[in-house]
Amino acid sequence: MSSPPPATVIVADDHPLFREALRGAVARVLPDARLCEADGVESLYTLVESEPDADLLLLDLNMPGAQGFSALVHLRALHPQLPIVVVSAREEPVVMRRALDHGAVGFIPKSADAATLGSAITAVLAGDRWAPPAALSAPAADDAEHDAARRVRELTPQQFRVLQMLGAGLLNKQIAYDLGVSEATIKAHVTAILRKLGASNRTQAVLIAGRLAVDPGAIVPPPEETD
Repeated sequence: MSSPPPATVIVADDHPLFREALRGAVARVLPDARLCEADGVESLYTLVESEPDADLLLLDLNMPGAQGFSALVHLRALHPQLPIVVVSAREEPVVMRRALDHGAVGFIPKSADAATLGSAITAVLAGDRWAPPAALSAPAADDAEHDAARRVRELTPQQFRVLQMLGAGLLNKQIAYDLGVSEATIKAHVTAILRKLGASNRTQAVLIAGRLAVDPGAIVPPPEETD
């Protein structure tokens, strides 16, 4: 009887040293695993598209190109079959609980030792959830946050990218230049984003999406312009 194919694990973190630590943890648990790495949201989306049968995604919370739980929410919408474990230095119980509420199957603190990393990965690959006990007793995400997540899930990948760039304070012409498209295309994306989020302007859109930030109160509204 043929043996099952080796597991494919995606590691998404912008810090090379921590990607190396995760590689080591995975290798100890799954010596034959095939590891794929991403250092930002752009490369992560491309990688997940090219690896539709990946067994696990280890996702840092604050990747370049997205903040907080927005990438988790959007990836869960696009690839519901992919188990996602959040790995973060933000270890407050409420942050862990919010990650689980938004669809993560686990939460591993970056302070965890190698044995804990291994146990968590093993549990998740066996079909269980894994998180520190404190996460389960923390307050759940509120209705406004769940509503924001529902709206963000409606965005296409390109609309999601544009929304993240709006949140970074970029104007339409700057976004168009960075994405290599016309300013008219970006205006069309912004119009669609506002409609899907139920927002009347880009400031309101960024504040709605900002409910998925780790620290929503720190979100800075973007400059307004004629859309």
